[in-house]
Amino acid sequence: MTFPLAKRIYMEALTHRRATLKDIDEIRKLFQDTVLYVNNKDYTDDETADWAACGDCTEHWKSLIDGQYFVVAISPGDNIIGFASICSDGHLHSMYVHKDHQGEGVASLLLCVMESYAALHGIREMTSDVSITALPFFKRKGFTVEKKQKAMARKLCLTNYKMRKTL
Repeated sequence: MTFPLAKRIYMEALTHRRATLKDIDEIRKLFQDTVLYVNNKDYTDDETADWAACGDCTEHWKSLIDGQYFVVAISPGDNIIGFASICSDGHLHSMYVHKDHQGEGVASLLLCVMESYAALHGIREMTSDVSITALPFFKRKGFTVEKKQKAMARKLCLTNYKMRKTL
C-alpha cells in the first residue's frame, strides 16, 4: 500500500517507547475515549460504557505495565497516541489507538513492535481477543479467526474474536 507523501512523513515521525507508571492517566483516557468514540459503531452505548469502565482501575494498569511488554506510540508532538501490550506467551493483550489518530499507521507501528518483540523472544505465534471494530485490521495483518466469543467487560458480555497469527 502506498501512502501520500505527507502521511508517509508523519508515519516515519512516529516513535514508541516502553510505558511507565507516569503514563497511566494518559493511557486510561486514551483507552476510554477510544472505546466510547471508536467502538461505538459496533457496540451499543451500554456495552461501550461498561467496557470503558474497565479502564478505571489504576492497579490494573500498573500490573499490565509491570508484567507485560507494554509500549506507547508517540506522535511528532510528543503525545501518546496509542499503546499495545503483549504477554510472554505471545498473547497480544491490548492495542488501542487514540480516537483522533485512527487510520494514520499507529496500529501498524504498534503491531510491528509487538511482532518484533515476539520474534526476539522466540515466540512463534501471536493470539489476541479482538473487537468487532478491530477485526478487519487484524485480518489484513495476517491474523485468522479461531472463533467468535463473548467476553466479560465489567457487567456485560461483549462479542469479540479469538485470533491467531503464525510468525
